[in-house]
Amino acid sequence: MEIIANAEHQLHDPPFEILDGVLTPYYESPRRVQSILSAIDRASLPVPRAPRRFGLGPILGVHAEDYVTYLQQAHARWVISGRPAESVFPSAMAPQGIAGPSSSPSALAGRYCFDLSAPITSGTYAAARGSVDTALTGASLLLEGARAAYVICRPPGHHATRNQAGGYCYFNNAAIAAHMLAHAGEASTAADEPTTTWGMRPPVVAVLDIDVHHGNGTQAIFYERSDVFVVSLHGDPDREYPYFSGFADERGAGTGTGYNLNLPLAAGTDDAGYLAALDQALSAIAAYSPHYLVVSAGFDTYIDDPLGDLAVTTGGFARIGAHIAGLKLPTLFVQEGGYAIEQLGINVVSLLQGFMNA
Repeated sequence: MEIIANAEHQLHDPPFEILDGVLTPYYESPRRVQSILSAIDRASLPVPRAPRRFGLGPILGVHAEDYVTYLQQAHARWVISGRPAESVFPSAMAPQGIAGPSSSPSALAGRYCFDLSAPITSGTYAAARGSVDTALTGASLLLEGARAAYVICRPPGHHATRNQAGGYCYFNNAAIAAHMLAHAGEASTAADEPTTTWGMRPPVVAVLDIDVHHGNGTQAIFYERSDVFVVSLHGDPDREYPYFSGFADERGAGTGTGYNLNLPLAAGTDDAGYLAALDQALSAIAAYSPHYLVVSAGFDTYIDDPLGDLAVTTGGFARIGAHIAGLKLPTLFVQEGGYAIEQLGINVVSLLQGFMNA
């Protein structure tokens, strides 16, 4: 198990978010990584190494160029305009179907963000770039023959869409890594099956999202693609964030029809119920015979997580890891959510050890 961590994550430390109308200390804090690193050290797992550096190319394979430019410039433009320096925070979102050309920093903040949990500080862009580099380093290790890698991505990524931040996410780390793996595998797949097309052959990569919140960004990015099969287990969006996606009837579109699978879960789903749904997801992945697996590894399914309502235990995470290992695929674990900070690192170690010991 290779482990990668980006030190730049500490540069991103927003002072607050607005959650259900309440001004709230930021849940997605640097303390999350500290918890994970401490637990990894205590468990004598491999010492995390620094990521390699990648350019903008892999990011632009997934995200719109104007959005990337916005994230890079947003804080400086916000401060120059006389607004508070602590963070860029939207006050008005673009109405559905309307995206007028206003260049006001407030207008841009509302155009490129879909909620009130992704403020931009002076260090957010650097941290988000470091998080992407961490994910891409893990993907590169798989391409070089590693069995598995765990990348401590902070900020997380699975809510970020092609052109909007939200849900603590700015760049979609898992999607960028999956896109890289899919394109790296494209030549070999085409050589193996020279008469087929993307719409007819198995996907190169499967993304398995086990965060309690649906990865709306990952789904949207790959929804019309057949080279990446996206499967998500999450709290039913009838009650859980992000509310507007993650329903069972969302199966993909165009050439991506059938390449998206959502398994919404009832409140209070415990280890047994979760593992039953996970086995359904893993069977679907196995049927598609992908070359690589990317796991959006959220730990907010934990029974005491303040932002989730499922009931997975620490021991349950070990069993989740063991079941995932049964696919026998090169696997990239990408850190997403998990906000029970005192237990977060322990749960991460449980998952990784369950996978390694299977």
